[in-house]
Amino acid sequence: MAEFTFHHGGVSVPSLDEAIDWYGRVLGFEVEKRFYIAAARSHTAMIRKGPLRFELFEVEGAAPLPDERRHPPSDIKTHGNKHVAFRVEDLEAFLTEMEGKGADVAFVVREAFGKGCFLHDCAGNLIEFVEEANP
Repeated sequence: MAEFTFHHGGVSVPSLDEAIDWYGRVLGFEVEKRFYIAAARSHTAMIRKGPLRFELFEVEGAAPLPDERRHPPSDIKTHGNKHVAFRVEDLEAFLTEMEGKGADVAFVVREAFGKGCFLHDCAGNLIEFVEEANP
C-alpha cells in the first residue's frame, strides 16, 4: 500500500485576518503563506506550529456555521468532517492557559477512557485537544 502522512486540516472562517490573529495569539500558530484560490473565491492562509499545519479559508459569500455544528454532541449527528484534534500532555494545565487567554471552552470530557476538551475558534469552529502523554 502507498505510504502517506497527515499534512493539514482546514476550516472556513468569516475573517481571515481575525482567524490568523486568534490562532496565533491563542494557540501559537504562525502564517506559513497566504494565497488566493480563484476557483473557490477564497482568501487563504496556511498556518503552522512546528510540524502542524492548518489551512484557513475566507470564502466570499460563505454561510455561517449552523448552531448544531457548534456543540460536539449535536455536531456528530450530521455526517461529514467534524473537527481536528491535537494532543496535549496535561489537559488541566492546557485548560488553565486557554481560559487565561479568553478562549471559549465548548466541552470538557473527563472519563475513564480519556480526557479532552473542545474549544471554539473565533468563528465557532470546534477544535479538540486530547490528553496523551508523550510516547
